Amino acid sequence: MSIDAIRPGIVKSSAIRENSWSLLLSIGLHIAIVVAFVLMTLISADHSTSPHASAPVNAVVVDAQTLRSYQQAQAQRAQEAAARAAEASRAAAEARAAEEEKAAQARAAEQARLSAEAKAATEAQAAAEARAAEEATRAAEAQARAEAQARVRAEAQAAAAEAARKAEEKRAADARLAAEAKAAETRRLAEAQARLEREAELKRQIADEEHVDAIASGPLGDRYKALISAAIVKAWIKPPSARVGIDCLVQVTQVPGGEVTAAHVTRCNGDAAVRQSIENAVYRASPLPDPPDPALFQRNFEIEFKPDE
Repeated sequence: MSIDAIRPGIVKSSAIRENSWSLLLSIGLHIAIVVAFVLMTLISADHSTSPHASAPVNAVVVDAQTLRSYQQAQAQRAQEAAARAAEASRAAAEARAAEEEKAAQARAAEQARLSAEAKAATEAQAAAEARAAEEATRAAEAQARAEAQARVRAEAQAAAAEAARKAEEKRAADARLAAEAKAAETRRLAEAQARLEREAELKRQIADEEHVDAIASGPLGDRYKALISAAIVKAWIKPPSARVGIDCLVQVTQVPGGEVTAAHVTRCNGDAAVRQSIENAVYRASPLPDPPDPALFQRNFEIEFKPDE
């Protein structure tokens, strides 16, 4: 039971105790008023018989013994009334003391009950808190176990993923090494093949050059040069400035079939008109004569132009 549930009972008991005091005080006041009224009545009666009062005209004569008896009776009644008032006051005081004792016992019992209830409430709250703490501990332990299991699973998954990644990296590395080795072997073979082909081509070119040199330095080469010179001289239109003994060197570019694509006089003892006339003669002689041997064909060659020979 909580303190808030007990508090209304405490307030009610306090209200009862406060009303008991008011009731006792009211009874005591009423008794005191009655005693005072009786005393005042006796005093008034005594003063009415004093010699200072005017006697009625038709008064009855009362002897002194009767008066004293009456006064004694009045005093006796007053004493009895005072005794009754004192007894009532004493009874009220005893009742008040008994009520106070009862109220004190009730307060003590109420206090003991409140203390017991408070203690029980405190113990119940402590037990509830202990149960809650125990449940929280069990929940925390369960949460910790769940987190540990989740961590173990996550670590296992991470380890498996790492192992798979390493295996994939190894596979990729092996494949890359194999591909690189294969590419290197292919490249080595290709380079060897290219080297063999270059060597063969070089040998062929050397052979061709040796053959061309042999032919060019022989009668066929001289014949081919004479044919080209004759064709150019035949196509030449002699300018007025040309003198006897012209000797010029012409660089010629041709394509297969003898068509001239370029002609340029590089050395000449004639003037510009002579130079130009020689270049024009080369273009007019196109296509140049075919060589007596295909090996004598050269795309770029130089030929002397000596029209007077």
